[in-house]
Amino acid sequence: MEWTGDVAAGDWLRDRLDADGPSWGATMHAWAPRGYEAYARVFHPADRDRPVGRPWPPLPYDRHHREWAAFQADAPQIDVERVSWAATADAFGTTMHPRAQWQSIVGPREVENEDGPRDAAGWRYSDPQAGELPSDLVAAVTQTLLAHTITPADGFVALWEGWGGLVGHLGYGPSRVLLTAAAGDPTTDRHANFLATSARDRFNDVFRKPSWQPGILDDEVSRGPRLRLPNRDHVLFRTDLALLADPEWPWQVPWRDTALEAPGGAASALSPSLVWPADRAWVFATDVDADSTVIGGSAAAIRAVCTDTRLEAWAIDEGANLSWGGDEVNA
Repeated sequence: MEWTGDVAAGDWLRDRLDADGPSWGATMHAWAPRGYEAYARVFHPADRDRPVGRPWPPLPYDRHHREWAAFQADAPQIDVERVSWAATADAFGTTMHPRAQWQSIVGPREVENEDGPRDAAGWRYSDPQAGELPSDLVAAVTQTLLAHTITPADGFVALWEGWGGLVGHLGYGPSRVLLTAAAGDPTTDRHANFLATSARDRFNDVFRKPSWQPGILDDEVSRGPRLRLPNRDHVLFRTDLALLADPEWPWQVPWRDTALEAPGGAASALSPSLVWPADRAWVFATDVDADSTVIGGSAAAIRAVCTDTRLEAWAIDEGANLSWGGDEVNA
């Protein structure tokens, strides 16, 4: 995979996207181009967890902090597993459908100031990751779609430039600051903790001159042209798409973030924002604020995606509203 400054290769997308880009009430074409025969929505999985052999302490925290302190002191084993939207809907008595919204799926059990909705079996649910399709599912989608292009060895990958630390910039400090906070009483105000542990410049910065702060990507890439789409600018790469079909693709991309990798652990790399082959037979798109990935392609390609058992994917109509108000079934 190589960076390319020939961003005109992505100009075709601009005229097929909503002019206002991602915004309140926007259709899925804020980030996925119009004009394909069919579309699929791939739902980003959520996580759920629960203690083994015992219930969670009661809520809210501020009334039961002693029970929570004792729970943490016991260090119980916690089961964690990936969960689909359909399984979540079953657990909460709501309805899964192509335009489902997560907050509507879990809405009946959402309680203010809780740490996540819980089902009757004691599972606690975390929101799906916005802007990130897990790496194994990126590989699964690519593997399925490669059979539906005549240019599998020639494709493009675009990555939103706004991810923290991705590109270098002129500024007064490093592109990224990694802060580690010690675990403590769950009633602690995390925001206050953050402010207390953040480094502050006690002197006036007015006479300081900005300097170049490097990012994950090379300076040449950081300073280079961008693929400019409505409300989103991207760094563009060209590649043999078989690279993304490899489950180990995070080890091979230029934006791999070694600073976030534990010794002996998995590679850390953001999932692509846009991927398409040179023949434009299909495209899959993930907006930074979206908890699902939209794929456009032929009817056969979309059928293949929706029947791939590794994915939770549903066919969706062109022009669908995937904003928070779009779930009329669970409204």
